[in-house]
Amino acid sequence: MIRHIVFFSAKKTENIDAICDGLNLLGTIPGSLHFEVTRNTKVDQISNEVDVVVYAEFADAAGLAAYKAHPSYDLATQRVRPLRELRLSSDVVAK
Repeated sequence: MIRHIVFFSAKKTENIDAICDGLNLLGTIPGSLHFEVTRNTKVDQISNEVDVVVYAEFADAAGLAAYKAHPSYDLATQRVRPLRELRLSSDVVAK
């Protein structure tokens, strides 16, 4: 299984809801075992730059590749990219 985790920060606080809405389009893409978009609770006293987190699970690398190749992925990117400052992504193979 692959855990796909992506962190976003908004250029403006008022854009966070629109970022979440745009990222929720990704949840319509078939193939994920689990998918969620959540706001960061910002309880860490040291680092609170992240506003939104996408967490998804895929059976394998092929499933993740199909997700990224889906037209809705491009649509979500087009909606979110102008609103976000930071995007960090990690794909972890779960044991």
